[in-house]
Amino acid sequence: MLGTVWRTYERLLRKDKTQDSFPARQLFVLALCRICEPIAFMSIFPYAYRMIESFNIATDPDHISIYAGMLITSFAFAEFSTGIVWGRISDKVGRKPVLIFGLMGTALSMIIFGFATNLQTAIIARAVGGLLNGNVGVLQTTVAELVTVKEHQPRAYSIMPFVWCLGSIIGPVMGGALAQPCTAYPWLFNQGSIFETYPFLLPNLVCVVILIFGITIGILFLEETHADKRHRSDWGRRLGNVLLQKALGTTFGFPAEAEAKSSICYEDHASSIEDDQPPGYRSTEGSPRILSVSRIDLSPRSDVESRQSSREAQGFINILNRQVILVIVAYGVLAYHSVSFDILMPLFLSEPVSHEKPQLPFKFSGGFAMSTKTIGFMMAVQGVYSMVAQLFLFPFLVRRLGTLRTFRFVLLVWPLLYFIVPYLVLLPCQLQKLGIYACLIIKITFHVIAFPSTAILIANAAPSKAVLGSINGVAASVACLARALGPTTAGFFHTAGLKMGYNGLAWWIGGIVCAIGAFESFWMEEVEGRTDRPCEEEEQPVCEPLLHTLSVDSSADDLPRRGSLDSVEELDLSKAVKA
Repeated sequence: MLGTVWRTYERLLRKDKTQDSFPARQLFVLALCRICEPIAFMSIFPYAYRMIESFNIATDPDHISIYAGMLITSFAFAEFSTGIVWGRISDKVGRKPVLIFGLMGTALSMIIFGFATNLQTAIIARAVGGLLNGNVGVLQTTVAELVTVKEHQPRAYSIMPFVWCLGSIIGPVMGGALAQPCTAYPWLFNQGSIFETYPFLLPNLVCVVILIFGITIGILFLEETHADKRHRSDWGRRLGNVLLQKALGTTFGFPAEAEAKSSICYEDHASSIEDDQPPGYRSTEGSPRILSVSRIDLSPRSDVESRQSSREAQGFINILNRQVILVIVAYGVLAYHSVSFDILMPLFLSEPVSHEKPQLPFKFSGGFAMSTKTIGFMMAVQGVYSMVAQLFLFPFLVRRLGTLRTFRFVLLVWPLLYFIVPYLVLLPCQLQKLGIYACLIIKITFHVIAFPSTAILIANAAPSKAVLGSINGVAASVACLARALGPTTAGFFHTAGLKMGYNGLAWWIGGIVCAIGAFESFWMEEVEGRTDRPCEEEEQPVCEPLLHTLSVDSSADDLPRRGSLDSVEELDLSKAVKA
């Protein structure tokens, strides 16, 4: 398997050699790190209801939805409290250390969660994971720094959601299949074993193993994307190179580090040449100077970004312009009602069937009494479809309609889905599963279009990529707060609705929130994205004055010297001017 992964990596490496090429190599490595988190996060959804049941704290079965909401919410609420902090830390120390530490924090959280025997311990475990993980915003920043061509944005921004969709297949299936193993597989797990005492430990241990894999891949192969940190030495990538060379007989270079080393070696060489020169030849005062082409800075740090970076030191509130604020608010509203849907659907499918006669149009109750395995399978089917939609449907729509139009269209149609879902229980038995699958597919279609659209809108609205980590940190915190409030309020309204006999109350409130987000999107504008590279029009003023100011002799004797200009930092032209 390692050989297959590495051969894929080599193919991507060959495709990722020019500055304008799609950054497939690093997005591939980033995806391997990213997939660990959705597997861990989504694995608890199928058995959350049963886990709360095993704690024996709910005197009324209707209260289980509230406790399940608290369990899911604790992670998001803790992540909200540290999202801005992790974003600013990533601007100071780099993206890679923060991403690796976030995976470690998730692994620690899963271990504690697996050994939880009461609601308090389970909530603390989830909160630990949220406090130590700021990867939501940092990942978006990393992708924005990798993508330097606007035409690549739809394709690039669909990869991380695609990976989440893949994890949403593996996670629920694994969680539903491995939860309570002594009951599900008595022939394999003996009574009285550790898995009987801790019936939800096994899926969490498997998640930890997967997270360790992601941590290892990140340390060995993930490159730093921060403009000021990308040239520093990376012992992890050096170790990865050595291990792969010994195991597979192949190697790869470190472009960023090689460039930095070349620059250092050149400076040392230039310094030694200057020391060896006679005193009369060391000074270049009063002489016009040509900077070497190899010394021109093509990093994301433009003059505007340098000024913006100093502004950030005075307070990151200055970087939040009107469009950034509008997109962040839209992102928070989207996260709120989307996560509410995600928590309500498993509860809806798990609840017992009601035999009470419905009083249409609004008063009816009941669920489908499905097992955790069935729920996990249905979520896996949803995930399979979401991968296809993420790779093909989203880029297709964005290229033809534009990011904002696509986002706005989805939000306008989405509220209808929230209104329809509760009525699935009124369908004939033979049509119920078909209706459930149809609603899940429609929901995931909206999901895979809306979330990448907000990521692109945030990246394009940012005044500078030098502060993009802080902006995405703010966006991640707002989204996490929304995800924290969503399950809790959805669970509260769902419980209140069940008591009153209105099964659709929480769903219809989610639809109203979605409609508010659609209304707010009409104040948003399509902002032209910024690139990391100066375009040709921007490069010409740098070169043209030098070419037009000076007449260069084109004799044959000068031809060899031109080839060496790329290795000479400064050229004394005082004699040429006098001539």
